[in-house]
Amino acid sequence: MRRTRILTAVLTLAAGLLAGSQLALAAPSAAEVTLAADTYTWKNARIDGGGFVPGIVFNRTEKNLAYARTDIGGAYRWQESTKTWTPLTDSVGWDRWGHTGVVSLASDSVDPNKVYAAVGTYTNSWDPGNGAVLRSGDRGASWQRADLPFKLGGNMPGRGMGERLAVDPNRNSVLYLGAPSGKGLWRSTDSGATWSQVANFPNVGNYAQDPTDTSGYSSDNQGIVWVTFDESTGTSGIATRTIYVGVADKDNAVYRSTDAGATWSRVSGQPTGYLAHKGVLDAKNGYLYLPYSDKGGPYDGGKGQLWRYATATGTWTNISPVAEADTYYGFSGLTIDRQKPGTVMATAYSSWWPDTQLFRSTDSGGTWTKAWDYTSYPTRANRYTMDVSSSPWLTFGANPSPPEQSPKLGWMTEALEIDPFNSNRMMYGTGATIYGTENLTNWDSGSQFSIKPMVQGLEETAVNDLAAPPSGGAVLLSALGDIGGFRHTDLAKVPSMMFTSPNFTTTTSLDFAETNPGIVARVGDLDSGPHVAFSTDNGANWFAGTDPSGVSGGGTIAAASDGSRFVWSPAGTGVQYATGFGTSWAASSGIPAGTGVQYATGFGTSWAASSGIPAGATVESDRVDPKTFYGFKSGKFYASSDGGATFTASAATGLPAGDSVRFKALPGTKGDIWLAGGATDGAYGLWHSTDGGATFTKLSNVEQADTVGFGKAATGASYQTLYTSAKIAGVRGIFRSTDRGASWTRINDDAHQWGWTGSAITGDPRVYGRVYVSTNGRGVVYGESSDTSGGGGGGTDPTPTPTPTPTPTTPTGACTVTYKVTSEWSGGFQADVKLSNTGTTAWAGWSLGWSFPNGQTVSQLWNAEYTQSGAAVTAKNVNWNANVTAGSSVSFGFTGNWSGTNGKPTAFKLGDQSCTVA
Repeated sequence: MRRTRILTAVLTLAAGLLAGSQLALAAPSAAEVTLAADTYTWKNARIDGGGFVPGIVFNRTEKNLAYARTDIGGAYRWQESTKTWTPLTDSVGWDRWGHTGVVSLASDSVDPNKVYAAVGTYTNSWDPGNGAVLRSGDRGASWQRADLPFKLGGNMPGRGMGERLAVDPNRNSVLYLGAPSGKGLWRSTDSGATWSQVANFPNVGNYAQDPTDTSGYSSDNQGIVWVTFDESTGTSGIATRTIYVGVADKDNAVYRSTDAGATWSRVSGQPTGYLAHKGVLDAKNGYLYLPYSDKGGPYDGGKGQLWRYATATGTWTNISPVAEADTYYGFSGLTIDRQKPGTVMATAYSSWWPDTQLFRSTDSGGTWTKAWDYTSYPTRANRYTMDVSSSPWLTFGANPSPPEQSPKLGWMTEALEIDPFNSNRMMYGTGATIYGTENLTNWDSGSQFSIKPMVQGLEETAVNDLAAPPSGGAVLLSALGDIGGFRHTDLAKVPSMMFTSPNFTTTTSLDFAETNPGIVARVGDLDSGPHVAFSTDNGANWFAGTDPSGVSGGGTIAAASDGSRFVWSPAGTGVQYATGFGTSWAASSGIPAGTGVQYATGFGTSWAASSGIPAGATVESDRVDPKTFYGFKSGKFYASSDGGATFTASAATGLPAGDSVRFKALPGTKGDIWLAGGATDGAYGLWHSTDGGATFTKLSNVEQADTVGFGKAATGASYQTLYTSAKIAGVRGIFRSTDRGASWTRINDDAHQWGWTGSAITGDPRVYGRVYVSTNGRGVVYGESSDTSGGGGGGTDPTPTPTPTPTPTTPTGACTVTYKVTSEWSGGFQADVKLSNTGTTAWAGWSLGWSFPNGQTVSQLWNAEYTQSGAAVTAKNVNWNANVTAGSSVSFGFTGNWSGTNGKPTAFKLGDQSCTVA
């Protein structure tokens, strides 16, 4: 279920956020390009979905153009040719991580190339930055940002209402945005570049989910929640006269302007006592449809109604499909069939049990039918069939008793849209996926319509931990928020099921035995039941352990290198150690009740409290010695040499004082430890110890670091490859080192940043260059290097020094260019260019030139500086990718404009010499 969504995001972020940090552009910026002489391809380890999709938006004038928004994982565009979703906001960087929360989307029906996104994750202190409106002229391939003087809440209560952002369908330079927190209604008259408050709008809203909440999360005023234009009251180029606005106020929910926003008034005769979640206008028949709930959602809602407002007469009609007394849910999702406007559908979004409900009317709400109904309780008759074979985990491994079914039709179903060009296609969002159908009208003929996931490409999990075993069938093990985690044996395929037996709502930590990776342990959160589980077959099957007294959450767990024992630092009680699989726990002496780490020996027939280490410490194991474990808490490092029974504090000083720290021990070498973390107001960076944590050396060339992980060594290197999410040489990114941190290569680019990546990182021990990166809402991202061998390295651990910027010279030797159009749409395209040094000497700076054959123009280019004169384009290196060694490559990408034909350039020159075109 999705009820833990809030906690997942907050807990994932709380450890690593940088309050008051300097913010960077969300869009790619040539001035911040940092890709070095290696090029990475980035993909997701496929899970497909995994999070709440509160909004789906179809363009009204172009067929097959649709967008989806997520609460913490960014925005997506539908790709009809592949039936997949393309992520659009991966360029959001670390310092503006809140802009991965999308509170609203708007697609311009006048110019379908234009799309807008209102972004910001929290309106309280959890998000230090203000919201913004992103605008794009190339369907989200690139963005410009207009900062707002207030916060927006993509992951706040009420996020399923909307859309809060709307483009005037007659004069598309005019947009409106409904703000939360009492900030009112805002308007732009220059296509989203600047915004000002509509000073005369009379109501800023007053509804809060829980006014007593001291965190500011549930107590925030949900504000202005939707904006709807009546397109029939305007003509092309002239602002639409009639605009409806929904307000989070149970007594005054709907307002209207009939003079293009000059004046506003409450719509008379409207229902009271409820919140209008949406306002959907059928301009052809003159009806405004409003789904009402007694709560703001997306989790809560106990009563609801559906109403229809006749725009010409002002008549309100209650068209609820069931009597109010029979509702135990609110209404939210609502859509009309633009091909057959009398056809209306709505959702019972907060019907958690036994299932959500979909309602359909073909007579403007006069009569309704349901997606399912009882024949004789608890037996159900469904108008639909469900096929989740593409995402089999959507059954959640459940085998419920009737009337509940598996898979469920959904929950939190606030997004519901019929394709405006295709009456048979409908999509709706749930707390875990996007479902859809392409034979919807079967509903009306009495036959069943088919529902299946329509979510491929949309990845929306919050990642807490990652592990890549050196052997066994599992390529990757993941600890995820809300849906527990997965065992990937093939990164390109959706796993058949998440971790079960038990099925944690959120997995907080996992670990495998380094020399016996068939043994795996995981810990997590569960409303009722054990918080620890074990596997003896590399994570394929699991069984539950037994909690010691007082455990309330997962915390962190470490497995001995040979799997003979485990150390667990759970929430709610102290650190424990267990024999084997922790089926029985016992408190030992020497530590107060309710504090300390727990440990187990053997196969967990008894657990005992560890001494010498505080409760809440992060724990890890040495990857060589099965008796050695480590811990960290509040600036202190701890070590145990007796299997976790006793810990001793290290004398090491200068480590981060807080608890935003992650550390790991290197496989194959006892006592080799890397520690990352800190905060901007104190120690922050990357530290290395070769003596089991007795002493640490801070790397001087790493300004900030939040994760550290290891992968297969480069060819010829005697030390494993290091990976980190860090700030180096003033640039935030994902970095790799093949020489123990002496030098670093940024392996992501400004188009691939994914917001906050501070939970976990690990290289692949079997594949050089492959790295797995955690995100907070974009799932598990992994990168594959174009360099399959890597650089040198090895030798003694040198004193780290920054890599100097090469002095540009004229490149000599052979070169090869690969030019690839990666995406193309009406009037626009995106392309990647790969420049390879196929000669025998290194380049210290480069300049690549070409001419477009059909008058194309570059609109934005990243990972290089560029100039264009007529058809001629020149792309030059920036500091980070100036040095290109023989046999390596550098890449950059751009978006551009075209008309008529989009032919590829046929000739490229590196300085004065021609390159081979591949």
